[in-house]
Amino acid sequence: MRRIILLASFSLALSSQLMASPIYQWVDANGQSHFGAQPPQGVQATLVDTGTGNGTGKIGLPPPSDLPKLKDERDADAQKKIDAEVKQKVAKQQAELKQYCDSLRTNLAQLENNPRLNVEENGQPRRLTEPERQAKIADAQKQIKENCN
Repeated sequence: MRRIILLASFSLALSSQLMASPIYQWVDANGQSHFGAQPPQGVQATLVDTGTGNGTGKIGLPPPSDLPKLKDERDADAQKKIDAEVKQKVAKQQAELKQYCDSLRTNLAQLENNPRLNVEENGQPRRLTEPERQAKIADAQKQIKENCN
């Protein structure tokens, strides 16, 4: 049984090779190319290589008409990557700005609610005078107005 299956497979594989007939190309009196299994009498014909599957073909490559589309897809992918990076940077900057503004508002609240504030100068604590405190309040309000909508 095994021998019969092997013989049938082998004969089937060779049958396509044996049945393939040569193809000829010739040009008629009008200059038009023709193809056929038998060339006409009295006309010079050339044998056409049909490429019987020797594995040298470029299988898997897209047709040349698809190459510009592939380039456009690569460009689109690169643009998407750049857009994602920019969005990530903008989101990071917005988060940092929000944190900065929260800090400014906290400092402003401390300055407005506590008339007795101490600062450290040269390693020694000292109390802020009222004009210094008002100047710091004005500066904090200015920073908030400029940077924190």
